Amino acid sequence: MSPEQFGAAVLTWYDQHGRKDLPWQQGITPYRVWVSEIMLQQTQVSTVLGYFERFMAALPSVQALAAAPTDEVLHLWTGLGYYTRAGNLQKTAQLVVAEHGGQFPTSVEQLTALPGIGRSTAGAIASLSMGLRAPILDGNVKRVLARYAAQEGYPGEPKVAAQLWALAEQLTPPARVNHYTQAMMDLGATLCTRSKPSCLLCPLQTGCQAQMLGLQTRYPIPKPRKQLPQKTTLMPLLANRDGAILLYRRPPSGLWGGLWSLPELQSGDELNALALQQGLSLGQQQSMATLKHSFSHFQLTIEPRLIHVEHSLSAVAEGDWLWYNLATPPRLGLAAPVKKLLKRAAEQLSAGQLHTGEPS
Repeated sequence: MSPEQFGAAVLTWYDQHGRKDLPWQQGITPYRVWVSEIMLQQTQVSTVLGYFERFMAALPSVQALAAAPTDEVLHLWTGLGYYTRAGNLQKTAQLVVAEHGGQFPTSVEQLTALPGIGRSTAGAIASLSMGLRAPILDGNVKRVLARYAAQEGYPGEPKVAAQLWALAEQLTPPARVNHYTQAMMDLGATLCTRSKPSCLLCPLQTGCQAQMLGLQTRYPIPKPRKQLPQKTTLMPLLANRDGAILLYRRPPSGLWGGLWSLPELQSGDELNALALQQGLSLGQQQSMATLKHSFSHFQLTIEPRLIHVEHSLSAVAEGDWLWYNLATPPRLGLAAPVKKLLKRAAEQLSAGQLHTGEPS
């Protein structure tokens, strides 16, 4: 296929089968496209739908996002993972307001200068909301092009990525770039899927090298696997007589940056030291089912323990510590496993499995 034939085939397919009713395709603005693109990184469309609607209801403009409390942004992001994305989202909103008069820059180069916006995200914003000719190479498009060209090598390697970018640039048409960009993402999401691609329905089948070779599932070449290191941590859910749980805010950078979390301890001695620091008297304790959580670079086994505590009136959680009321929870950013453990604790406390009152 020539680039012209490729583009025509993609656009014809889009007119008949492309997705046109996604929330961020309605009332298109650079802000709405940008937020959706950041949410969709490493996340399925079906998951993002609810998050996007809630986010837009709470923060409908770049000005609203720039001015929002950080805890509100993290609360709206809770469960989406990769929390640096939420932090960069707000940093970018503040820069757009402060340095660009609340209007997104209109070039890929300027967009990529903003925090958390890479070349593909910039291309999506520029093409989908501004109609500019800008190629993209998100996960879906990468899969379509890697199969189309039978591209050898792992796409995460700079040399391979450069070859795919050159192909994306060559194939992006001069007109209807917004529809072409959406169509390429749709092809990867609905037909050119990771397993069992629907090649007979694909508009690119006559030019697809992987299809001709019968090696569709070989491409894109996967990342060489490494066994994830294993880590274990004790997470105490320290419950006071009101059934509130003690949380602390993690440092702004690093794992779960800026989110509220349960303490992470390695031993009973560290638990006793924490109790002394916070003016707590430890009472009845109950182990909870372990919880495994996988990160990109290690797997964490969480050993939660529900513990009743008494605290002196003079010992009030403040600063980076707070008592999280399970009955009327504040709007805070919580890591997904912490949110899950708090829900479990609420169920056990309401069932009377840990008695409030004098510690035993």
